[in-house]
Amino acid sequence: MSATFEVINPASGRPVASAPDNGPAEARQAAARAVAGFGHWRRTTAYERSAVLRAWASALLAREVEIARLMAQEMGKPVTEARGEVRYAVSFVEWYAEEAKRVYGETVPSQAAHKRILVQSQPVGPVYAITPWNFPAAMITRKAAPALAAGCSIVLKPAEQSPLTAMHLAELWVASGGPPDVFQVLPTSNPGAVSEVFFDDPAIRKLSFTGSTEVGVRLAAQAAKTMKRVSLELGGHAPFLVFADADIESAVREVLASKFRNAGQTCVCANRIYVHDAVHDAFVERFAAAVAALRVGDPLDEATQIGPLVDAQGLDKVRAHVDDALERGATAVVGGSAGEGLVFCPTVLTGVAPGMRILEEETFGPVAPIIRFEADEEAVRQANDTPYGLAAYLWTRDLSRAFRVAEALDYGIVGVNDGLPSAAQAPFGGVKMSGVGREGGKWGIEEYLNLKFISMAL
Repeated sequence: MSATFEVINPASGRPVASAPDNGPAEARQAAARAVAGFGHWRRTTAYERSAVLRAWASALLAREVEIARLMAQEMGKPVTEARGEVRYAVSFVEWYAEEAKRVYGETVPSQAAHKRILVQSQPVGPVYAITPWNFPAAMITRKAAPALAAGCSIVLKPAEQSPLTAMHLAELWVASGGPPDVFQVLPTSNPGAVSEVFFDDPAIRKLSFTGSTEVGVRLAAQAAKTMKRVSLELGGHAPFLVFADADIESAVREVLASKFRNAGQTCVCANRIYVHDAVHDAFVERFAAAVAALRVGDPLDEATQIGPLVDAQGLDKVRAHVDDALERGATAVVGGSAGEGLVFCPTVLTGVAPGMRILEEETFGPVAPIIRFEADEEAVRQANDTPYGLAAYLWTRDLSRAFRVAEALDYGIVGVNDGLPSAAQAPFGGVKMSGVGREGGKWGIEEYLNLKFISMAL
């Protein structure tokens, strides 16, 4: 492999490094190695797999600073956030190192005295995984750790913007005693041609994808040709409902954490903020002050809270959403325009109303649109009025309301007074056009297991 492509630092616009530019020939070789690797990895004991995963977790944690700086350079995440992501990524490896030993079978009572019914869980087979640029480490371990724990081999295609972290994680896997054919990373600047090899290969038995809904729908159709198992974590359009009884200080803190981490470039970021009329003005005043105080700068600077967007395409989309809202009558209380390079200034919009693009599409940027509401039912109806259903949030001190609204919101994840609900031991995933399947917890490893029914006559 001699072809390479440059990885660009979105903060400086300069190359960080070059990555191997794999094509269909390399993809076919990787698929063949994954099939061979699966043949021996599936025969290892759960305890052997667990030991390698534990060693990998320790190696990742020991390189926390190094990996964080790499992420900050290749996709612009503030380095303090990036260190938190490394720890979050490690939590999945640690969790599934233990779950490997908890893949249980069952015996089922038979209707016939001379028969015994057994149910076994077995690894689904070689996996092809595609990860996005916004969480270059955590999106990898959230897929690779359960796959490896279950006994699957995995080939991972990282996003073109952030392959360096993925390559480093694969190097640490091998350094930790992991077989190189069992976890492979395949960077490429031509993802369609590379992915087609895996979709056409019937020996690749599973697809795991995190990315946009549009791409996910297309990949699911391609995977159907060979009836692969599919897990899709797709786009979101998360609402955050702030009710009249909210503690304003706490609500501002949780909305801020949900909206502005990674410069708003996460699929679970609050994308629509519904605030009850009784507390709207007080909330906007304090929230605007908090947003205005966010520090924008170089991702490698410890003081930076908001870095650049990942590329020009992302910046153009954010700018278009804000311009459309302003043209249709919204007001920018804070921000409202682009800064230097790929930076978009943290923005708060009020007077946001139906018909604006920002209420219909995922913005993926540091923009907080605020919408007034009066009745609980109205807020829930508007929150659910979207084809997406990944994450939703609410703030209330009323226990009855918390249960009623959490149960009524048509989303896979609901944070009640909690703007950051993700955890390795919990199921992460959405409903409707936000995908199928779950990552995390005991549910995450089940995505990589098939059930086998054995009926034995004595």
